[in-house]
Amino acid sequence: MNDILDDPPAAAAWPAANQRYLTAALGVVRVLLEMHAAHAVGAHPGRESIERAERERAAAEAALPGPSALHRLTAALGLSAFERDLLVMCAGIELDGSFGAICADAHGDEQRHYPTFGLALAAHPQAQWNALAPAAPLRGWRLIEPVNPSALTGSPLRIDERVLHFLTGVQYLDERLRGFVEPVWFHGELPQSQRREAERILTAWKSAGETPWLPLVQLCGDRASARRIAATASAAAGLKLFVMELARVPSGATEADAFIRLWEREALMSAGALLLECTDAQPLEPAQSASLNLVLERTRGAVFVAGTSRYDVERTSLVLQIDRPTTAEQRELWRAALGGAEARADVERLVSQFDLSAAAIGAASADAIAQATAPPDPQTLPSLDELLWEACRAQARPRLERLAQRIEPSAGWDDLVLPDAQRKLLTEIMLHVRRRSTVYDAWGFARAGRRGLGISVLFEGRSGTGKTMAAEALAAQARLDLYRIDLSQVVSKYIGETEKNLSRIFDAAEAGGAVLLFDEADAIFGKRSEVRDSHDRYANVEISYLLQRMEAYRGLAILTTNMKSALDTAFLRRIRFVVHFPSPGPAQRAEIWRMIFPPRTPLEGLDFEKLARLNVAGGEIRNIALHAAFLAADAGEPVRMSHLLDAARSECAKLERPLTEAEIAGWI
Repeated sequence: MNDILDDPPAAAAWPAANQRYLTAALGVVRVLLEMHAAHAVGAHPGRESIERAERERAAAEAALPGPSALHRLTAALGLSAFERDLLVMCAGIELDGSFGAICADAHGDEQRHYPTFGLALAAHPQAQWNALAPAAPLRGWRLIEPVNPSALTGSPLRIDERVLHFLTGVQYLDERLRGFVEPVWFHGELPQSQRREAERILTAWKSAGETPWLPLVQLCGDRASARRIAATASAAAGLKLFVMELARVPSGATEADAFIRLWEREALMSAGALLLECTDAQPLEPAQSASLNLVLERTRGAVFVAGTSRYDVERTSLVLQIDRPTTAEQRELWRAALGGAEARADVERLVSQFDLSAAAIGAASADAIAQATAPPDPQTLPSLDELLWEACRAQARPRLERLAQRIEPSAGWDDLVLPDAQRKLLTEIMLHVRRRSTVYDAWGFARAGRRGLGISVLFEGRSGTGKTMAAEALAAQARLDLYRIDLSQVVSKYIGETEKNLSRIFDAAEAGGAVLLFDEADAIFGKRSEVRDSHDRYANVEISYLLQRMEAYRGLAILTTNMKSALDTAFLRRIRFVVHFPSPGPAQRAEIWRMIFPPRTPLEGLDFEKLARLNVAGGEIRNIALHAAFLAADAGEPVRMSHLLDAARSECAKLERPLTEAEIAGWI
């Protein structure tokens, strides 16, 4: 299998020369069968015919501009002369209409117009019985199969269709592999940092020498970049890259072994390399995981595996950490992708916010330029900068939306009713989000390492005080996507799974600098406990891992809690901003009441100063206003104080708190 790194023959003259050689090889086998038939009837043919056929085969071989398909298969699988000619004999039945009659003559039975192992053993001068074994190349690689395995020497032999077409020079992906693997191509240039990784792969393959066991290449990190690097390295080695999602690995040892054999044969015939690619879907089932390990350990040739972390295998591996292009490289990629439109785009702003792969940059540029050049009304079309910004957000969404819930912000900056100190803190948070590229990159703060670069914020206060609304307002102000993390989907009872889930979320969020919202964060960011058993130990490991990722995440991560005292103190030290959301006072409650009703809501006789005496938070004010609106709509009336009184009583009953006379005095 060590010739898989050779370039496949590409000369225009090769197909015709390959066909001539295959015909000559068939001629040699034909003569051997004719000689055997002559011996069977007592004739003694001379050697002139076989010598002439061998000279024709040698002449056809000399005329080849590159190795024939038969040569490549023979060398790669280590076929003996007998096995090679038996394979040609089976191909002859499909390619030459007269071959059946020749077989019948050689059998001495006009009904047996097909090749058999018995016929080959009798007719070939270099016959070997061990070629019939199931583990021998002909059957082990499924090149030929006996129609009736129970009658081994007498059963008709059938050549595999994919092998037959390969021998004739026809290339295609084996139908049995469709649905498992698919070809990928990449014809662009890699950034310099990624080009170095592709060169390391080529060096490792060349260092393997003649062994068929090339080192497993593990590409850990950005999936899109890993695919491009694998495709580039494969192309440089004369290989075509085929991708298979890990979730498609067959379950069960038998199915996995059959896939391995089928793929290895296809890799030989197609000069292929295999990339097993992890997705952001749920973890593999135990049976699939075991099958994956089998595929990684036993598949010879050029094999890549791409994921967020390395796989623990005994096979020799080259482990590479694959990052997206550097900031400087992304800047050049943007300029190249935008071409003449670069002058109208703020590339620095895009690079400062989005950490995209080369493929995503190309797609975002093409999308924005297409919209900018084909507007129905140029006067109403957003600027190219705005189109690029939205295209970048769209590129970053698909991976995150499988892992978290995207929230469309319904609250803006002007909707917040907070004391001046809290509004000032929120303004400073926005300043850090907008100026992080200048401070981290231009001023060099990021050179010391990724630790401490995360803009982590804690919103703490009782329920309904506006924590989630403030997160929505920040995301809307920054024009970034807001994702709520569902802790029930993150925390796992299985050891190590929580960290993997968190890693997938943070890795996916890095591309678009999305705003991450961990609601009720005390459920996962709680205090690390004294280690009494293994459960305590691994719970503490989860918290420690989370602290590290929070510090390294360059986007904005917001955590909300109504129990600040439950949070780990080490975690609090790593938070950049802590914003306390107090219960609103009378003046703030009056302002919330004035803003809570949409402009089209019919109102009559509302006294916001009296309503402000009701000591409730903003979330509860919204509940009361909404309930009152339904009561008024059902009565066919505008919203009045009487509706609000009924709604307030219902809300307080739900909260199991008394509604005092002082709070509702004068409402009706």
